[in-house]
Amino acid sequence: MKRNEEPVIIDEIFNTSVDKVWSAITELDQMRQWYFENIPSFEAEVGFETQFNVENEGRIFPHMWKVTEAIPNKKIVYTWKFENYPGDSIVEWELSEQDNSTKLKLKVIVLEDFPDDIPEFKRESCIGGWEYFINNRLKEFLEK
Repeated sequence: MKRNEEPVIIDEIFNTSVDKVWSAITELDQMRQWYFENIPSFEAEVGFETQFNVENEGRIFPHMWKVTEAIPNKKIVYTWKFENYPGDSIVEWELSEQDNSTKLKLKVIVLEDFPDDIPEFKRESCIGGWEYFINNRLKEFLEK
């Protein structure tokens, strides 16, 4: 993923309240059920940092997040980078009420280019991963 590319944007409507979606994307016990089960800690507070490893095809990706904005039931933003790899990004989660549903707009903005030679850092991989997390895992979690 490169800085000169358009941000990755995933929109989804959930048939539940903003409160429930906010809890699912910010409360550790819920995040572990649909997102990453090995997140050691998470707090929707500016300045909060966490780190955890994800393995894929024998490669370890040390995820490093830092919360930069948190407006309860509206928006949470955190930087997302990987220790020992170039690249940096921002992930924005924005919630809005829509009739009796909640609209989630997820946006990934690249701040520093990621390497070209690692498949997981390609734009298509990012889009596919976020579609899986939002449109499948989170949707199933919230609507079960």
